[in-house]
Amino acid sequence: MGKTERQATRLVFLVVGFVAAAWACLVPFAKANTELDEGTLGLVLLCLGVGSLLAMPTAGALSTKYGCRVVLTASSLVACAALPLLAIVSSAPLLAVVLFVFGAALGSADCVMNVQAVIVERAGAKPMMSGFHAFYGLGGIVGAASISILLMLGATPLNSTLAALAVMVLTLLVAYPGLLPFGNPTEGPAFAIPRGVVLFLGVLCFIVFLVEGSMLDWSAVLTTEQRGTAPGQAGFAFASFSMAMTLGRLIGDRVVAKMGRRPVVAIGGLLAAGGIALATLVSIRAVALLGYALVGVGCSNIVPVLFTAVGRQRTMPQAVAVPAITTLGYAGILTGPAGIGFIAQHSNLSVAFLFVATLMVAVAVSSGFLRALDS
Repeated sequence: MGKTERQATRLVFLVVGFVAAAWACLVPFAKANTELDEGTLGLVLLCLGVGSLLAMPTAGALSTKYGCRVVLTASSLVACAALPLLAIVSSAPLLAVVLFVFGAALGSADCVMNVQAVIVERAGAKPMMSGFHAFYGLGGIVGAASISILLMLGATPLNSTLAALAVMVLTLLVAYPGLLPFGNPTEGPAFAIPRGVVLFLGVLCFIVFLVEGSMLDWSAVLTTEQRGTAPGQAGFAFASFSMAMTLGRLIGDRVVAKMGRRPVVAIGGLLAAGGIALATLVSIRAVALLGYALVGVGCSNIVPVLFTAVGRQRTMPQAVAVPAITTLGYAGILTGPAGIGFIAQHSNLSVAFLFVATLMVAVAVSSGFLRALDS
């Protein structure tokens, strides 16, 4: 497998990251168009996550049967096509339906792009996974920035998403020749409950994705309500985390090649835990932002390393193992922020964040028991 397949893998990660970020920019417009209050909107937004979680195992089976190229192309195009609908939908039930379809498409693409990434990296016999995941982060940055700029220049949400759709479809056309016409070979059932090392890796993915979801949903709340930061500046917390994570992944393959996978998980977990503690306990704004950046650096290469490990283990067939840990990871994004809210309601947000820090310490310690990281 050569440069064409590697480049195509990077581009499809870019597309999925771009589309997800574009939707984030549309949420306020969807709320205004449907006239939903915050509570009801939160329930409707769950449809996106439910669609993703239900689609991931099916996408893995479909990639085995029809190949990564077919599933990635179809799911990415459906996700792109849903964006203009999300920009104009005006009823809550219709928004729920479109979000479910959008989530299913995004979840399918996310699952199968990792299937392709595992295959391409394994064939290349050198670390590539962090670089692939970095392009997801770059897609998110470019997607959020470009949609925001178009909206600031006076473009309507519909026109902004149509422009984004055109660019993403062209990107998919460029990537298409390098998308794999096959998936992982069928070695067992199409669906399977994760077990053994795959379950262990999935739980670690769950925790790291939980941290990412917590940064996305709660970092701004922590900085405004407990640090006195102006609401207009609260977004710098997540921006510090996101930029640090993307930069960490851009150099991650070289770091993994030099240090090895086990130290990356151990040191990354400790860095993330320390960063959360800094952001939670220190009231100096610059130090708190440094804390969020440390969380991003620490988390940046753990998930790519875990995907590499699941691609090398022999406990379960790859065709079901990769979708299994992808699903567990996204369950962390969905349930983590809700868990943070539950803990905060019964104590406070600082206690909730410190609990998350202890989970990252557990991730660091667990690296010592994962032989799959050395294989």
